[in-house]
Amino acid sequence: MEFRQIQYFIEVAKREHVTEAALALHVAQSAVSRQIFNLEAELGVNLFIREGRNVKLTPIGRMFLEHMQQAMQVIEKAKREVEEYLDPEKGRIRIGFPSSLAAYTLPTVISAFRETYPHVKFQLRQGSYHFLIDAVAKGDIDMALLGPMPKSNPRIKGHILFLENIVALLPSHHPLAGQASLQLSQLRNDSFVLFPKGFVLREIVVDTCQQLGFQPTVSFEGEDIDAIKGLVAAGLGVTLIPEITLIDSIPRSTVKLPISEPMVTRTVGVIISSERDLLPTEKLFYDFLKKFFTVLGRFEM
Repeated sequence: MEFRQIQYFIEVAKREHVTEAALALHVAQSAVSRQIFNLEAELGVNLFIREGRNVKLTPIGRMFLEHMQQAMQVIEKAKREVEEYLDPEKGRIRIGFPSSLAAYTLPTVISAFRETYPHVKFQLRQGSYHFLIDAVAKGDIDMALLGPMPKSNPRIKGHILFLENIVALLPSHHPLAGQASLQLSQLRNDSFVLFPKGFVLREIVVDTCQQLGFQPTVSFEGEDIDAIKGLVAAGLGVTLIPEITLIDSIPRSTVKLPISEPMVTRTVGVIISSERDLLPTEKLFYDFLKKFFTVLGRFEM
């Protein structure tokens, strides 16, 4: 079994089309077909069902694909580890983040890191809360910035970087817009603009409202922070969002108000896999994150 055969097999399995796989690999279609044939002959099983120009994995092919993808991850990790051992300051970091940390937190910390380590490369992946946890656990990304920090997941571990307030964002014509702060119960009869079900920021808002004895009326939903802020600016409802998402500017026709009762907060931190050690470049950035926010916290105090 050759390394090239595995590469070709994975590409064909991903695209379910030999010609498209050959184009992606920049080789002749006949070369891909020949290597797949040789691989199947060596294994003594059919990995694909041929359907005209398309192919689909057989049950044993799906099992083989899963193992080969894991093997390729091990090989890729070994190559990266050797490269980063030789020069950790020229390695690569795959990091995930949610939309609530995309506009300010992540760009700020990467910019500060690259002042010291300008040659480190980043691969960025935005995703939902549960997607990011799963991606770190499976090794699809090296780490993720996340809020709030997950609990009781044996496959990941992490470090809390800071505690963040959740604030209310109201249309400027709202009856409470002129107050210095508000109690969450004062929004009992309002329409809310929130993330869809399954998003953790929605869960924080709904759980807090339920603790006060009411179920928030969700009239509109947005899948990212900018969409939610835009809907509030249009006067379609109120929302509760992390304060850091408003740090650069407050959207036109809106008012930001702190919530005096109850205090609504979330932890923000970085998570990594508990099942593997960080590579040298990853560790550089992980340690930098912890130090950066420790110093920042002291400065703000």
